[in-house]
Amino acid sequence: MKSTLLGIFFILLHVMMIQAQDKVTLSGRVFESKSNETLIGVTIYFPDLSTGTITNEYGFYSITVPQGTYNITVSYIGYQNINESIALTANTSRDFKLKENLEELQEVVITKDVEKLDIKSPQMSVNTLKASTIKTIPVVLGESDIVKAITLLPGVTSAGEGASGFNVRGGAADQNLILLDEATIYNSSHLFGLFSVFNPDAIKDLKLYKGGIPARYGGRVSSVLDIYQKEGNSKAFKVNGGIGAVSSRLLAEGPLKKDTGSFLLGGRSSYAHLFLPLFDVNNSAYFYDLNTKLSYKLNANNTVYLSGYFGRDVFKIQDSFENAYGNAVLNFRWNHLYSDKLFSNLSLIYSNYDYDLKLNFVEFDWVSGIRNFNLKYDFKHYISDGFKLYYGLNSIYYKFNPGDIEPTSETSGINPFKLTDKYAFENAFYLDAEQRLSDKLEVSYGLRLSSFLRLGQTLNTYENDQAVIFNQQQQIYEKADPTGEVNYKRSEVIKSFFNLEPRFSLAYQLNNESSLKASYNRMSQYLHLLSNTSSPTPLDVWTPSGKYVKPQLLDQVAIGYFKEFEQNTYSLEVESFYKTIKNRIDYIDGADLIANNAIEQVILNGKARAYGLEILFRKNKGQLKGWLSYTLSKSEQQTPGRTPEETGINRGRWYNTPYDKTHDISLTGSYDFNDKWKLSSNFIFQTGQPTSYPVSQYEYNNISIANFNYRNANRLPAYNRLDLALNYTPKPKKKGYQSSWVFSIYNLYNRKNASSITFRQNRNTGTNEAIQLSIFGIIPSVTYNFKF
Repeated sequence: MKSTLLGIFFILLHVMMIQAQDKVTLSGRVFESKSNETLIGVTIYFPDLSTGTITNEYGFYSITVPQGTYNITVSYIGYQNINESIALTANTSRDFKLKENLEELQEVVITKDVEKLDIKSPQMSVNTLKASTIKTIPVVLGESDIVKAITLLPGVTSAGEGASGFNVRGGAADQNLILLDEATIYNSSHLFGLFSVFNPDAIKDLKLYKGGIPARYGGRVSSVLDIYQKEGNSKAFKVNGGIGAVSSRLLAEGPLKKDTGSFLLGGRSSYAHLFLPLFDVNNSAYFYDLNTKLSYKLNANNTVYLSGYFGRDVFKIQDSFENAYGNAVLNFRWNHLYSDKLFSNLSLIYSNYDYDLKLNFVEFDWVSGIRNFNLKYDFKHYISDGFKLYYGLNSIYYKFNPGDIEPTSETSGINPFKLTDKYAFENAFYLDAEQRLSDKLEVSYGLRLSSFLRLGQTLNTYENDQAVIFNQQQQIYEKADPTGEVNYKRSEVIKSFFNLEPRFSLAYQLNNESSLKASYNRMSQYLHLLSNTSSPTPLDVWTPSGKYVKPQLLDQVAIGYFKEFEQNTYSLEVESFYKTIKNRIDYIDGADLIANNAIEQVILNGKARAYGLEILFRKNKGQLKGWLSYTLSKSEQQTPGRTPEETGINRGRWYNTPYDKTHDISLTGSYDFNDKWKLSSNFIFQTGQPTSYPVSQYEYNNISIANFNYRNANRLPAYNRLDLALNYTPKPKKKGYQSSWVFSIYNLYNRKNASSITFRQNRNTGTNEAIQLSIFGIIPSVTYNFKF
């Protein structure tokens, strides 16, 4: 690792020393002309030099070229190109404003509109979706959904209907880093997965990194979902929203000071529960959320942002059960331009996720949560036309509340009980480089140095430091009895971890339309979601690495072939990946995770692996647009015995993870009949989710007890469904107030997909029977959208 770091340092030093004196830098920002909203991924291209660049997450670009007069093209799908001649004799700052192309129908876009630069770029295993694309995809109950949309991409699957989270390349839901304006979101779902927490009206851009993840990201081992909110219209006040069958939304934006500052305020809420009393139903389930953002341009070199998200879910069953959970994030950011080649962003972030469970029939209230404070300072250095450098640091302070139990009445039999709070400090420094070695070969390489400090608390001690013991007589794992306690001060470090995380990727251009790409990355994850179900639920608890829980370590390699056809009318992306994960948490049989103050007594450190093939074929232009996605993959986990005498979990065999789906096919398309009518659809087929069925039974005290097979040795029936949506815009070219209707049908042929299968004895006949639970059948819906 030391030699790698030194090699990177000398390469950077060499490149900076050989910069030619006759080159100049063109830099600036690209805006949308009507709103002054910065645009991400805009192409700035010099045809005479066959070189170009794209705007970053804040609309900034910088490119260094020889002095001279050149033609320049600024392009972005859905907007009119800017084509002009520009004389560059000195360093020049130039902003561009793109006008919306009203004559061109909106494109279905999965990756950034970089034309041939996509082929050349070493970045791979990355997908991008626009809010306009997401809104055309049919979803349950008519509500546009970011998480549901990305599950139509290769390598991404859902945890199941009515389940929260998503799985990427065979990874668990807690292995995904989800960022909203750089703040961490710990639960991405409303109403247990029916909706996502992201309001598509407030979203500007999202990227999903499945592999080849740049060194500026860390902390998770499966993927990064990076989402940015709009900044708000700094020219005029605008409102848009929608009224649906079960929820509505409203978003307002406008100038704080024209062309200088803007605000954005958006809210959503469901209201189906308000009608339940009419049917004499005393249950309820609802959510609400709020998106906010303020931006202000102090001067040409400084812009500040203040953004936030606040969401809440409430679920009640009569007067006996109540569950509430929600995310709250707040982020202050300062963009500063040190020079025309050096862009920086400083972020101060607060993130909180809490969950509350009230069981009135036993009269207690249980509250848990995770809170963090995050400092990030990132730099992007445009050293030359063929060399860009990213570097920065990140420090996060965590507080974990595993549980606080309080009686809700004087007659409650529950005593107040507080599980021990946990604290940790995570730090990282990264260095990333993108370099063009020749006209056909580009590489990116970087290194992330991460550390994790588990801070002081009271810890149990165990004989031989073994919190889990193996009962050889019964051949089972059991909790070890503590031998004592050790008290650490808050400032003391109980356990520290340090990891070097190298990243590398390359792209070799075969010709103007095709290229080969490869990548490798190592990543560390210090936080773990304790869950013995296939998907995270609001009752799950996060825990930090420490004395008995090791950090997860990922190694992933990927190789891919990319090709464009007929001037990017069609495109093909084929990728193959293989990854291994060390120290993946596994659970002993009968593990109790709720209100457990010694979680180390029920978990073991195992390992996981996943590998597969992903194919994405797209049609990007014309009346008919869409994509076909296919994934062939395998995801397995193993926890062998720690000694030859131990059996390990599942007899030490590799077994399917709950997110292993051999085949995953998604067909998504839209057809534009004219400016008023658009039809969209998607078809999904997935191999059934792994599960465990009983293989025999025995009787004990006249009670039949099922004997289950090895873990996840069976599968639910295959999942498939077809969705349709019809979009009608009465007056598409009308100025001022505009409206549209979306008529959708989820699960058109009413497929009863199995969410789970349980086994029981029929009370009347005494025979065994299997009961299938299906969440959704056919669901029609209508949504009215408006803007003015």
